Amino acid sequence: MGSKLITLIVIVLGVIAIAQLVRVYELSSKLRKRGEHEISTRDNNLNAKLMLLFMFLFYAGFIYLMATYGWTGRGESASVHGDGIDWLLNLNFIIIFAVFFLTNTLLFVFVYKYVRKAGVKAVYFSHSNKLEMIWTVIPAVVLAVIIILGLKQWNESTSYADNEAIRIELFSKQFDWTARYAGVDNNLGRFDYKLTTDNNELALMTTQTIDSAIFAMENGPTGIKALETKLNDRTLIFVPEDLEKMQNDLARKSRLIRLLHQMKERHSAKIDASAWDDIIQKDTLYLCVNKQYEFNFRAKDVIHSAHFPHFRAQMNTVPGLTTRFKFTPDITTKQMREKKKDDKFQFVLLCNKICGGAHYKMKMIVVVLPQNEYKAWMKSKAKQTFRDKYFTVAAPSAPADTLAVGTDTAMVAVN
Repeated sequence: MGSKLITLIVIVLGVIAIAQLVRVYELSSKLRKRGEHEISTRDNNLNAKLMLLFMFLFYAGFIYLMATYGWTGRGESASVHGDGIDWLLNLNFIIIFAVFFLTNTLLFVFVYKYVRKAGVKAVYFSHSNKLEMIWTVIPAVVLAVIIILGLKQWNESTSYADNEAIRIELFSKQFDWTARYAGVDNNLGRFDYKLTTDNNELALMTTQTIDSAIFAMENGPTGIKALETKLNDRTLIFVPEDLEKMQNDLARKSRLIRLLHQMKERHSAKIDASAWDDIIQKDTLYLCVNKQYEFNFRAKDVIHSAHFPHFRAQMNTVPGLTTRFKFTPDITTKQMREKKKDDKFQFVLLCNKICGGAHYKMKMIVVVLPQNEYKAWMKSKAKQTFRDKYFTVAAPSAPADTLAVGTDTAMVAVN
C-alpha cells in the first residue's frame, strides 16, 4: 500500500513540475518579446540535425533487428517448389526494403537540407508531368513483374501433378484432419456426402456403402420409418416447433433416400476397388522424400485452410468443392532436426482459417521419411485399408441389403 501511495505522489509531482516548466517557458517567451509561433534559426538547425541523427539511429535499429532475428523468420524450405516461393518472397522484400530506405532517406535528408533559412523563399509548383510519370510508371512496372512471377509460381504449384505422383486426400472438419492415401492403384475412390455414416466418415462410394447408407436412412433410430412411426402415433403430442422440425427432417430424408436409390441404380461395382484399397490415416501424415504428392482437399462443415508452413503450401478447403495443390518434400524430418539442432522438431499441417472455438487444436504432424522407411510404413498398412478397417465381408446368410460392420450397425449421420 505504501509503495502505491509513493508512486502516486511521484506522478502527481511530476505533472505539477511539467506544468510549471511550461509556465516558465511561456514567461520567458514574453520577456524575449517573441511569439510561440516564432522559431529561431538556431532551433531550426538543431531540429534538422536531430532528424538526421534520428534517421541513422532508426536504420541502425532496423538492421540490428534483421541481423538478430533473421531475414523473415520462415526458416529453410523443405520442398522443391518452396525454394521458388522463397526466392519470389525475398525479391518482394528486397523491393520493399529498397523503397523503405529510399523514401525515408529522402524524408529525413530533405528536412536537413531544406531547413528554413532567413530570406530564402520556398519554391512552389502545382504540377509536374515528369514526377507524375516517375511515380506512376515505376510502381506499375514493378507490380507487373511481381504479379507475373507470382502467377507463374502459383500455376506451377496448382497445376496437375505427374501421373506418378502419389495421391492423398485431406479431409477437414471441426477440429481435425483425416488423410486418405490412394492405395496400391494410386487412384482415390469416389465419394458422395449422402453416404456419410458412422463407419464411413469420408463418404466413400462402393456398392456396400450405398446399401449401408440406404439401410441406415430407412431403418435407423432416426431414419425414415422411425420418424413416420413417431409422427403417426396418436398417443404422442408434440409442440408445434418440434412437429415442424420432425416433418422437415422427414421431407429432407425422403429426398435423400430417393437420391440414394438413384445412385445405386447408376453405380457400377467395377469402381469399388479404387475405394476399398484406400488407406485412412489420422493424427500423423507420412510422406516420402523426393516424391511428388498431389493433395486433394475437402471440408465437411465450414471453410478451413490447409497450411504446410515448412513446405510453403496453403489451400482453402471448401464444403462442396474439391481443391488441390502439389509439392515434393526434399528434406526428411531427421535431416531437418539435424539442421535445426532440435531433436523434437516436427513438420506440421495447420488450419489457417479461424474455423471455430477449438480452431487452435486443428493440427496434424507431418513426418517425411527416406524412401526405404516410407516403403516399410506403406507395407505395414497393406492390411489396414478402408475395407479392412471399416467394412468386413458380409456373411453368406446375411440379407443382401445389409452389411456387418465390426460389431455395430452402420448409422447415418443426422447432420
